[in-house]
Amino acid sequence: MELWIPLTIGAAFFQNIRSALQKHLNSDLSTLGAAYVRFIYAVPVALVYFIGLTVYTGHPFPEFGSSFLIYALLGGLCQILFTVFLLWLFSFHSFAVGTTFSKLETVIVALFGLLLLGDKLTGIVVFAIAISATGLVILSVGQSKLNIRSMLSGLWRLPTVIGLACATWLGLSVVFFRAASLSLHLDQYLIAASFTLLLVLIMQSLVMGVGMALRDFNSLKLVFVHWRSASLVGISGALASIGWFSAFTLQNATYVRALGQVELLFTFVATVFWFRESITRVELLGIGLVSGSIILLLLRG
Repeated sequence: MELWIPLTIGAAFFQNIRSALQKHLNSDLSTLGAAYVRFIYAVPVALVYFIGLTVYTGHPFPEFGSSFLIYALLGGLCQILFTVFLLWLFSFHSFAVGTTFSKLETVIVALFGLLLLGDKLTGIVVFAIAISATGLVILSVGQSKLNIRSMLSGLWRLPTVIGLACATWLGLSVVFFRAASLSLHLDQYLIAASFTLLLVLIMQSLVMGVGMALRDFNSLKLVFVHWRSASLVGISGALASIGWFSAFTLQNATYVRALGQVELLFTFVATVFWFRESITRVELLGIGLVSGSIILLLLRG
């Protein structure tokens, strides 16, 4: 088994944990505050991880140029914009259609990976991505209780545009993170990935922290008041990011994000066996298509 596969599955698993923990913070923090903890509390973990790797391997501090800084900054900003646009999307009463289109991130990654990095895909992988995208849309439609008429009527509304923007920002961030890591030209992929992650998290913490300090200082203060629960989000988020960044450095970002949809399967298992919630036939169809695309990617990709 190629190493990027278990790294991606592990990243998806810890991301699922981070999302679950983040939801519990909504009662104590504002939406922006709950989003900010994923960056600020992940910095110490990323720093310890990077220092530990350099000490263990004896690798010198990575040399980097302007291209690395530009890619890392653009990736971090795109991820912040994704968070902001997603929060904006949820502020609308009719955000279901927009949320559905926000699921097309893997298609965006494939497009920008080809345009910006020259990452090419085989026909089988393109087919797997198409199946996955279809499954994600069907799953979102089932969860939102949408029908064909509401989907068509919502195509030209602002929430739909915001949903597509969400997919675009998230897709671009993935491609820029991969570009930043590769621009270091290091044989030690873990060093490249950990250094990229550390710098990106520091940039994001500074940018978002300054923004919150200027606009909503009380929310920023509460982030540190509730440090015990918030730090768990940061730790799980950092572990997820370590897996994502390492996998992006090793493999085409489209493969990684396509396989990363296994996170939905973790959510599905938790929903059925842990929370004892019922699943509709439409949702089962969506899960089946996503599962099929993952199996196809692993067997033939």
